Amino acid sequence: MRRIKNFLKWTGIVVISLVTILAVIVVMRQNIKNDRPYPDIKASTDTLIIAKGKHLVFGAAHCADCHSKTNADSLINLGLDVPLTGGVMFDLPLGKLYSKNITSDKETGIGNYSDREIARALRYGVHPDGTVVYDFMPFHNMSDEDMTAVISYLRTQKPVQHTVPKHDLNILGKIVKAFLVKPVGPDGEVAKKTTKDSTAAYGRYLATSIANCNGCHTQRSITGAYTGQPFAGGGPMIEHGLTFLPPNLTPDSSGRIFNWTEEQFINRFRAGRLVPKSPMPWPSFKRMDDVELKAIYKFLKSLEPAKTAGVKK
Repeated sequence: MRRIKNFLKWTGIVVISLVTILAVIVVMRQNIKNDRPYPDIKASTDTLIIAKGKHLVFGAAHCADCHSKTNADSLINLGLDVPLTGGVMFDLPLGKLYSKNITSDKETGIGNYSDREIARALRYGVHPDGTVVYDFMPFHNMSDEDMTAVISYLRTQKPVQHTVPKHDLNILGKIVKAFLVKPVGPDGEVAKKTTKDSTAAYGRYLATSIANCNGCHTQRSITGAYTGQPFAGGGPMIEHGLTFLPPNLTPDSSGRIFNWTEEQFINRFRAGRLVPKSPMPWPSFKRMDDVELKAIYKFLKSLEPAKTAGVKK
């Protein structure tokens, strides 16, 4: 009996010690500094470049869907600016994450960030202080030309002082951040510029490097790593207490757009959000022009067909 008590005693001491050591390591690894290169990006004051950046920000890149709590549609229709003040909360299994204020405010926004620091955050997922950026903005392969346009437009955002809450990670979130969340960089060489046309090649660029269609329509792990066949349907997404299942977009008979014509595809985007609370950024995507939508349609139709489980609606 005494031996059993001693065994349990020392087992408890070892377990408590290991848990304590793990907890200390997790705390120490919450703000690890990362060193990544600074892209050679410099904002422009050219009105055409700024206009292109605005089109991307409020269109394919759907920045307003995450960085604004306002009704962007109403403001845009009235010809007013949409302040990208952040504060949108994402209630995830890892905890509560909040989008950043990306107006030019120097205290609570990005007014004190250099162009190259903003570019590094977008391309390599590293904040100016070296800490990791959660991979919600997969613009890693955005061309230099488009990134210049986006940053040029952001520089025109009027400063709005709006303090955003810090991320509130739970225990799982802190463990994942400590050991699994790392900066994500470009996949191959980044293009200096891209040619905007209605080809599948440009559609691929939009769908994977700007609009992030694959981010929701492909199965992913808890760390964000892709685990399923591209565009073959994503995992369940819970929004406002409702569960949504991103559909298969490949040209398989089980896919959502299998029988859709190009015209039907474009018309669906022009219709905007039809399902209340849908996480799809329809308000932004409906602002893409016909050339962009035709390109994405051609790209999706060029994918390898993939069978998926689930209900086709």
